Amino acid sequence: MSETNIPSENEFNAFKKKISSLIGLDLFNYKNAQMERRIVSLMNRNNIYKLEEYYKLLASDKGKLDEFLNMLTINVTEFFRNNDKFEELEQKYIPDLLKKHGSIKIWSAGCSCGAEIYSIAMILDRLNVLDKCTLIASDFDINIINRAKSGIYSKFEAGVTKPEYKKYFQPLGANGDKFQIDSRLTSKVKFERRDLLNGAFEKNFHLIICRNVVIYFKEEAKDKLYADFHSSLVDGGILFIGSTERIHNYKEIGYNLPSSFFYQK
Repeated sequence: MSETNIPSENEFNAFKKKISSLIGLDLFNYKNAQMERRIVSLMNRNNIYKLEEYYKLLASDKGKLDEFLNMLTINVTEFFRNNDKFEELEQKYIPDLLKKHGSIKIWSAGCSCGAEIYSIAMILDRLNVLDKCTLIASDFDINIINRAKSGIYSKFEAGVTKPEYKKYFQPLGANGDKFQIDSRLTSKVKFERRDLLNGAFEKNFHLIICRNVVIYFKEEAKDKLYADFHSSLVDGGILFIGSTERIHNYKEIGYNLPSSFFYQK
């Protein structure tokens, strides 16, 4: 089987310009090498060897466009990912915010399938404060938002949670191979479609979670996003990022670093 010849920089730029217009997401904010490798891989998978042909396919086939978007947005997450950090949230940061504000407003930015925002909802419920809090989750990928809204997860996805959280997963079907998140949790989360790199954000968040999302962004796009998050937080609010991520200029933006992966305004 032949493989796609690596397109030139000009060919990639022309493709990204057309695709950005088609999907409403600026691909020029993404790291070139990583994204271009994925694009070529998808082209090979579809037996297409020119970017112009691939664009025509994406513009005419919704299923292929969804495949492309899923590649771009990297919808991989899990419940209580890096569990020690969620324990820190439960034992320190959420209680501190509740003590100071009474009720808190939380945003999961780049929420993927919803595992992280539902993890937070479980923590809030165990602390008996779920009804006092506002939970918002957003992603660019409308398909993954719809999946998150459904609150349905595989046995494998549900199986990684700690025993004390199992009560929030209700078995579905005779085989018990799928689980439904408790409706008290799904009803509390407001899901939205949002492009993190374009448009104004709401204000007065006490906790923003954005984990393993920006690792594919260019440095200038990361800097803008972290500054925008800072503007959206209340004084003393917390930004919780992924275990592979760092905000190197956090002091310049206006954050403190009380512990690893938690940045405080």
